[in-house]
Amino acid sequence: MFSCVIFDMDGTLTQTNNLIFASFNHVANKYLGKTLTPTEVVALFGPPEEGGLIKLVGAGNVEVAMNDLCEFYREHHDAMAAMHPEMENVLHFLRSRGVRLAVFTGKGIRTATITLEAFNLAQYFDVVVSGTDVVHHKPHPEGINKVLSAFSLTPDQALMVGDALSDVLASRSAGVKMAAVVWDSYDKERILQAQTDYVFHTGGQMLDWFRAHTN
Repeated sequence: MFSCVIFDMDGTLTQTNNLIFASFNHVANKYLGKTLTPTEVVALFGPPEEGGLIKLVGAGNVEVAMNDLCEFYREHHDAMAAMHPEMENVLHFLRSRGVRLAVFTGKGIRTATITLEAFNLAQYFDVVVSGTDVVHHKPHPEGINKVLSAFSLTPDQALMVGDALSDVLASRSAGVKMAAVVWDSYDKERILQAQTDYVFHTGGQMLDWFRAHTN
């Protein structure tokens, strides 16, 4: 049905939201002596981590604060992060059917690489577009357009899979179909109201759907 499936990472492929919250709070505690709520951390999302850190610690401290964040993220990854159930089976199935796979994530290349390596996920993806790799971040469609260009595909040949409203808006702007996943979404209410093309509540449900719709 689709020649290419583009996956968001955090909250879609991986259970990393709590690790992200903890990593930002490690920096907030160290530099500001405060703890941020999940809502306050989510408000920093959009650009890669450096963009959020500028708002927290100022431009002059971003480099050292980013090093602190990445060190915490890497050290606590095994304890605080996991693959979502069935998602590796989804990736394996799609690859076995010749579907081109890509990642389009808002996280920066440093933390994205940590997660890709920790879960041995790079083997599945022909293209990885991180927040570091684009000028315009989600909900702008630049990342999706980069994937389409890399594979020489038209929008109707691709599906975007994500858990946030920014994924929905990016997919609509790019003209690709959107599958919302709500098993770990901090944006669940809004994404359910967004009337996406498909909605999946579990990885198993997604796997069954792909099996039924992929030759």
